[in-house]
Amino acid sequence: MKRLVLFLFSLIAMVAGPCFASRTLTDEMGRRVVVPDHPHRVICLMPTVTDTAFALGAGDDVVAISDYTKYPAAALKKPSVGDLINPSIETILSLHPDLVIGSQPKGPMQVTEQLERAGIPIFLVSPHGIAGIFHSIETIGTALNRTPQAEALIESLQQRVDAVRARTKSLPAPRVFMPIWYDPITTIGRNAFITEMIAAAGGRSVTDDLSTEWPQISMEVVLERAPDALLLVRGGKTTLQVLQDRPGWSSMTAIKLHRAYYVDDRINFASPVAIDALEDLAKQFHP
Repeated sequence: MKRLVLFLFSLIAMVAGPCFASRTLTDEMGRRVVVPDHPHRVICLMPTVTDTAFALGAGDDVVAISDYTKYPAAALKKPSVGDLINPSIETILSLHPDLVIGSQPKGPMQVTEQLERAGIPIFLVSPHGIAGIFHSIETIGTALNRTPQAEALIESLQQRVDAVRARTKSLPAPRVFMPIWYDPITTIGRNAFITEMIAAAGGRSVTDDLSTEWPQISMEVVLERAPDALLLVRGGKTTLQVLQDRPGWSSMTAIKLHRAYYVDDRINFASPVAIDALEDLAKQFHP
């Protein structure tokens, strides 16, 4: 009888082991997170995380996304758990996820703490710059147990970035000004992701010396820097027509001559689709 009991316990362990096996990982916030060996019910709390998960071939394991997700198109078939700052905890719990992946919160860690109390592992990433995209692909790949896919994806994306840089490095760099908003005038500084993308595409932001990420500056400063052209998001609300009708903007040479480059909105996503935007931008700068 004793042998039979031991045999049954051994059998249960063999069957249940793969289901309950787990790994302890360190996320990009330095938190130790226990995640399943093979997550199959994943919720992505950021559009960039969703894009990365799908690029790694884990789209079938994603059970929900967040608002503002645009890429890839296949992800839009998934239900949303709500906005980026305050997603619906009730909806998340109802989906019984075995892993939630989000990004470093701008404010309090309230959502993270609520999910932790509910026993749901939440793994956080914090991509900054092109190198940050690659690092997050690596860490998300580890969390999803898709390390070979992550390595292959990083290699492919790195080759594309290197090809753009090689093609544009000896060409004259257009000096551009990117107005994120016009009242107050808000632009990109040294540490902004888009500033790095402009440089990688063979251009230069005239505000790349400003220390803050999203500086607010005066029209006088913009005119002093005399950009060759504006850089606008294709389909965005800030257009040449809008700007030239605003006080002071019509005196800018770039606006007088209708000089503007248009970048794809994927440049706003610190994920694999950003490399598509980089290639598009390089073609804008250097047809």
